[in-house]
Amino acid sequence: MANVRDLKKDINYVLGDIIEAVYVWEYANTDKGTEQSEAIIDDAINTFDELIAKVNDKNAENKKAHYKAINQELETKGRALIERINALG
Repeated sequence: MANVRDLKKDINYVLGDIIEAVYVWEYANTDKGTEQSEAIIDDAINTFDELIAKVNDKNAENKKAHYKAINQELETKGRALIERINALG
């Protein structure tokens, strides 16, 4: 089973890097609007809040499966956010 602390760090790093990538895009594309990029940031923050709440849920029956599902959800949602950043181009 993955360490809960490591899972929380992974969530923080992945979503933090996504938000940073959006800020870099905004800085490099000052001539374009920021409505879509700000929506990506909002979605990343909401995803962070949801995943941390799930990690902190102590009522899970099978903790190993619970944390594995959270890790998979992080990967899925992270890829979707990255694809949205790439589509900003």
